[in-house]
Amino acid sequence: MTERETVIGTVRAVRIAGPGREFLMDDEPVDIVLEDGRIADIAPTGALRAQGEVLDAEGAWAVPGLWDNHVHTVQWALAAERLALGAAGSAAEAAQLMSAAAVLPDGRRVGSGFRDALWPDAPTLALLDRETGVVPTYLINADVHSVWLNSAALAREGFRSADGMLREEDAFEISRRLNAADPVHSDVAVQAAGDRAAMRGVTGLVDFDMAWNADAWPRRVGAGFAAHRVEFAIYPFDLERAISAGLQTGEPQEDPTTPETARGLVRVGSLKVITDGSLGTRTAACSHAYPGDPQNFGMLTVPPEELVDLLTRAAGAGLSAAVHAIGDRATTSALDAFTVSGAVGTIEHVQLVRHADLARFARLGIIASVQPQHALDDRDLAATLWAGQTAIGYPLASLRNAGADLRFGSDAPVADLDPWQAIGAAVHRTDDDRGPWHPEETLTVDQALEASVRSALRPGEPADIVLCASDPRSAGAEDLRTMPVIATLLAGRVTHAS
Repeated sequence: MTERETVIGTVRAVRIAGPGREFLMDDEPVDIVLEDGRIADIAPTGALRAQGEVLDAEGAWAVPGLWDNHVHTVQWALAAERLALGAAGSAAEAAQLMSAAAVLPDGRRVGSGFRDALWPDAPTLALLDRETGVVPTYLINADVHSVWLNSAALAREGFRSADGMLREEDAFEISRRLNAADPVHSDVAVQAAGDRAAMRGVTGLVDFDMAWNADAWPRRVGAGFAAHRVEFAIYPFDLERAISAGLQTGEPQEDPTTPETARGLVRVGSLKVITDGSLGTRTAACSHAYPGDPQNFGMLTVPPEELVDLLTRAAGAGLSAAVHAIGDRATTSALDAFTVSGAVGTIEHVQLVRHADLARFARLGIIASVQPQHALDDRDLAATLWAGQTAIGYPLASLRNAGADLRFGSDAPVADLDPWQAIGAAVHRTDDDRGPWHPEETLTVDQALEASVRSALRPGEPADIVLCASDPRSAGAEDLRTMPVIATLLAGRVTHAS
C-alpha cells in the first residue's frame, strides 16, 4: 500500500484549531478516531483505544479540510506551462518576453497573467507582431476577460481585431480553445495540480471551467484522480443538455467504473452565469464611469430579464446558480434575479457592493463567494479605476456583519490556488510592506477559517482533516499565508504527507 493509499483509523495527539474547537474545553491534544470516511469519536489523548492505521500528529494543529470555492481547473493546471507575465511593467516588455517564450507542441506561444490597466503604453497589434513574428502568440490577461493576440494567432483562430485585443466572450472562446487543445494532456496536468493542492490542505474545490465537465471529471477519476472533492459548474450554453441529462446540484456524477476510493468525490454544482466583466479590463458594470472614459460604466453582459429566465429554468430543474458579478450594478442585478426567480446559490466575486445591497444576501440566503487575495492584487487598480465609486470595494467584514455567509476561493489561475493565502489576505489585508488596505474589512482567523471549510472536526463529520505545523490563530501575517501543512486527509485517506 502506498502512502497515498493509506487509510487512517486514528489521528493521535492533535490540537484542534478550526471549526469544532468550540466543543472542547481546552487546547490539550486529543485523539480522533475515524470510521468509513467519517469522524467517529474525539477524546483526550489516550482515552480511546486506537484503531486501524495511526497517524501520530505529535501535538500538531488540525483544521477541517480546506475548500477553494472558485477555480478554473484546466486553465489553472496549464498555467504552469505558460509564460508568467505578471511582472511585465509595460506592453513593450510583455511583447518582448513573449518573443523568447517556448513554442508549445501545438505550435503556439502562450503567456498569462499580464495586467495592462496601469501600463504606460497600450497593447497594439503592430507591437506584438514586431516582437513575435509568424508564431501564433497568445497573452491572457490575469483576469481572463481579455486576450492579446498577434496576427498569426488571430488568423489561426478566425478573429479580427485592430489592436490585437479580444475581450469578454471572444476572450473566453480563445481560452476555451487553448484549454481543450489536448484533453489527455490537460487531464495529466489536472492530476498534478490536484496533488499540489493537497499539499496546501485542499480537500475540495468548485470547478468553473467553461466546458462540459459532466464527462471530463468522471474521465479523470477513472484515470486515477482522487486528490480532492469536486463540484463542477454548468454554463448557459449547456443548460438544456444538463436538464435533459437530469443533472441536479449535489448529486454524484460517476459511472460503474469509478474506483471505490473516488466514490462520491465528484458532484454536480451550479449553473454559472457571467453577468459583467472585470476591473482590469474596465468592463465590470458600475454605477459611475471609469476615469478618463465618461461613457464607460462597464457592461452587463446578460440583460436582467435574461438572467431571471436562466435562474428560473435552473431552479425548476434542481440546479442552484452561481452568478458572476463584480461591479455594483451587476451585484444588484444578480440579487434582483435571485429575488424574482426564487433560485438559490452564490454570487461570485462581489467586489463592489452598494450599501443597500449588503443585507439582501442574508435575507435571500445567497452566499457571497469571494476571493480575498483579489483585494490585495487589485488595490492599486481599484484606487485608480474605482476612485469615484460610492459602493463598498472588496467587502468582507461588511458582508459578514450584515449576516451574509462567506465562502473563500482563489479564482485560480487569477490568484494562486492556496487557501492559506486567501485566509491571510482576509485577516491582514496586506501582502507587502504597506499597511492593511481598508482594515475595517478584516476578519478574524476563526471567521476566515469558517469561510474556507465545508465541515467541522466533530463526530459524524467527514474525515477531511489538515494537520498544520503551528496554530493558525496565533500565526503572524507571513506565517499564516505560508502555513506548513504536515498532512492532508480526504475521507481518512492520506492525500499528502510531508
